[in-house]
Amino acid sequence: MSINASDIAKLRAQTGAGMLDCKKALEETGGEFDKAVDFLRTKGVAKAAKRAGKIAAEGLVSSYIHGAGRVGVLVEVNCETDFVAKNESFQELVKDIAMHIAATAPTCVSREEVHAEDIEREKNVYSEQLKSEGKPAEMIEKIMEGKMNKFYGDVCLLEQSFIKDEDKTIEQLLIEKTGEIGEKITVRRFARYELGEGIEKKIANLAEEVAEQLK
Repeated sequence: MSINASDIAKLRAQTGAGMLDCKKALEETGGEFDKAVDFLRTKGVAKAAKRAGKIAAEGLVSSYIHGAGRVGVLVEVNCETDFVAKNESFQELVKDIAMHIAATAPTCVSREEVHAEDIEREKNVYSEQLKSEGKPAEMIEKIMEGKMNKFYGDVCLLEQSFIKDEDKTIEQLLIEKTGEIGEKITVRRFARYELGEGIEKKIANLAEEVAEQLK
């Protein structure tokens, strides 16, 4: 079985074990993550406190301005210690995430933050589209799942492909950096501002209201 670097980094972040130990554990357990954790514990390699249980209360707030001031981003990325917050690699990561947000315009950090009404609206739109296309009922649910995953990939920062390496998501990037740095790293929140965006949103909302009235 092929063990990739992301799996190794994730296991290292969870257990605090070395890279080679993590690779061996995954190979020995056929890539099953929970079994790999237990394997490391039985060998006395894993640290008692897993990184996932740590509180990331330190970190950095960074900004990024793009397009001669047309787009601005503020983002808070957390780590466990002030020492890591001052680390050049961590600071570069925060800058990269801010730049990514400026370029891709996510609306939230994770799918847990997407408003229920927005999810329901998307599902209704996709459902009507598929019905109008004559898709059979047994296929609609499966197709809907794919469409919703794409929707989450558009609006959720953690599920977007990283602009500097589209083979990995932002979530995978954080897992890798957690493994490299040795501390839990999380994106807590962000704000993205775009010149004229407020007016555009008002127009879009008004258009939706008119469309509803015309139904």
